Amino acid sequence: MTIPAESINNINTMSPVGQIDVQQSLETFFDQHAVFTVEEVDQFLERFRTGNRNTRKALLAYYKKRGRIVSVRRGLYGVVPRGAEPGKYPVDPYLIASKLTPDAVLSHHTALEFHGKAYSVFKTFTFTSGMKTLPFTYQSHSYVCIPSPGSGKWILSSTRSGITVRVSSYERTLVDVLDRPDLSGSWEEIWRSLESIEFFDLDAILEYVTFLGNSTTAARVGFFLDQHSETLMVNNVFLEKLQRLIPGQPHYISRKYRKNCHLVREWNLMVPDEIINRSWGEVL
Repeated sequence: MTIPAESINNINTMSPVGQIDVQQSLETFFDQHAVFTVEEVDQFLERFRTGNRNTRKALLAYYKKRGRIVSVRRGLYGVVPRGAEPGKYPVDPYLIASKLTPDAVLSHHTALEFHGKAYSVFKTFTFTSGMKTLPFTYQSHSYVCIPSPGSGKWILSSTRSGITVRVSSYERTLVDVLDRPDLSGSWEEIWRSLESIEFFDLDAILEYVTFLGNSTTAARVGFFLDQHSETLMVNNVFLEKLQRLIPGQPHYISRKYRKNCHLVREWNLMVPDEIINRSWGEVL
């Protein structure tokens, strides 16, 4: 297919290298950007010394009409491989979440899934960001932005389909999930998912818990690590450091779970029996 002359006129006339195969260059761009933003297209077009917004709009409209790209959200596009049907080809939801804001970090249960540690697969994708963005749904997946705690630490960079994705570390994910258990499903889901992680940097956990400054979160983290102290090689010295951060009075592990709870005095935490006994693992 040939791009209409009016769409590339500005590019060709302003190019320093004369005859440039814009179509081939754009196809290369699509091959390298399974999901992309309009800002990334603008950076690409700068190679041709054109900042003409109308040119960009015309190019995107052309390729969208041809089914080469699809609009995911305003300013965000997904690439459809050659031969695939635009309406049926699934755009990678991890890449979508990672591109929704410039500082997006895959977090909470989505981070567990990305790391291959989630017990179940969710259709909701969560990410943290310092920017506000409304939730939305695309191709049966929902995307929810969680306000960032304001630190760029405890974040890993990974490559997916050639695109750099930022995701919370195991340590930050553990703390985030226990800080906002409402985002990660049932207690069974949370416990089984976190139990699949074989090793944590305990110093990083303590540093992040201290940074958040939430005593209930500190108690939840301490309780979980205490329950798994043998497998995770958590010593009493470390647990004592966490205990200095817990509430002075008993707190419920969750306001939604107040029935059949027992006080775990070491952590000043009211915990449901199902968590203490792991009753979900019983064979009926």
